[in-house]
Amino acid sequence: MSHLDVKQNDMQPIKVVIVGAGHRSLIYASYAKRHPEHMKIVGVVEPDIERRNLTKERFDIPMENCFADLEEFAGKPKMADAVINGTLDHIHVATSIPLLRAGYDILLEKPIGVSPDEVLRLYVEAQRYGRKVMICHVLRYAPFYESIRRQIADGVIGDIVSLTSSEKVSYDHMAMAYVRGKWGNKAKSGSSMLMAKSCHDLDIMTWMNGDVNPVKVSSFGSLLQFRAENAPAGAGTRCLVDCSIEESCPYSARKNYIEQRLWNAYVTYNKHLGVAVSDEELAESLRTDSPYGRCVWHCDNDVVDHQTVIVEFSDGSTATHVMTGGVSKRGRSIHIIGTKGEIQGEMEEGAYVIRHPDARKGHRYSEHRVEIGVSNDMHGGGDLRLVEDFIKVLSGAETSISSTSLEKSLDGHLIGFAADQSRIENRVIELKECKYTG
Repeated sequence: MSHLDVKQNDMQPIKVVIVGAGHRSLIYASYAKRHPEHMKIVGVVEPDIERRNLTKERFDIPMENCFADLEEFAGKPKMADAVINGTLDHIHVATSIPLLRAGYDILLEKPIGVSPDEVLRLYVEAQRYGRKVMICHVLRYAPFYESIRRQIADGVIGDIVSLTSSEKVSYDHMAMAYVRGKWGNKAKSGSSMLMAKSCHDLDIMTWMNGDVNPVKVSSFGSLLQFRAENAPAGAGTRCLVDCSIEESCPYSARKNYIEQRLWNAYVTYNKHLGVAVSDEELAESLRTDSPYGRCVWHCDNDVVDHQTVIVEFSDGSTATHVMTGGVSKRGRSIHIIGTKGEIQGEMEEGAYVIRHPDARKGHRYSEHRVEIGVSNDMHGGGDLRLVEDFIKVLSGAETSISSTSLEKSLDGHLIGFAADQSRIENRVIELKECKYTG
């Protein structure tokens, strides 16, 4: 059920164009199917003809509103209120600026861009053209994190002293996205693993701290596991071709993508748009040309598989985020210690606890468990709640506590860029070094 608190009776649905009809874009666009009274998909910009046509069919888009080229679309008279920009990381900013100039508000997939200069340039351009840009930091809308943020805003644990978060990336997700997949090589994707995977968590870190700004960042990490010299004896170059240990390997492409059907929307081309592929066809692809059929120890991946980030804020509080890939059980956890108490929980469990000191005889602390009701969801139920808030903002409603407006999303990105710089240069980075040079 929608919680859109605007007077929709007198309003037409917000018209939206999809730019880049990938998996994430289609998740956000699905809000139009659930709530056609609030949002309508009226166009698509997608260079791949099959993907473009499938999107056209799914949303009943007129042929004249289907474009292969962004420049052609941006040069047409304005046909919608906003766009969902789900293009690849390295062209987020390059595609967004023409859209701003053409008069469109934007829901932009994370990360905003691939460098501090890019991100700050987009902010300057959005201000110049007076457009609204919201970033797809869906975790802010996950009930787990939103509830914790409200507890902090209400002063339940006092002022934040220390925040510790962790993201444990499962072995199957690590292999699919950050070893075999499109985010495994920084030159190809434009993003480090930290920015591609954990910019959500760095955003949560800054969001929880409210108006307190981060000032210093340090970071350590490396590509430790998924390297050729670590390949087990008997490993081949492709799981279904020349590997003698495939049957016992947890990274087996057969096990993950055919038998368990994990990550099929990424591994099977255009599956998110309804394309059906038989097991035999998928196996043939994994044997021959699919990057997902490669051995995880013999890929062209160069991004880290583990990284730790340490941040100091202007009030002296600190925060740490630990990202580790290749774990058995995925999960995101957070532990915030304040001047009056603490909050601790794991998002996938759908609950957290609030603790306060209790010095009464026979006590050490009090503890209260808060049940959220959303569990085992990779984004904690935040995906469509984000889209709903975007539609609310465009409809004239007040922004929510979770608002991911561009100006409120900058600090987490700057932390991520500084962390990667710190890791490479082996030094503490002051965020005042991150400036727009345009």
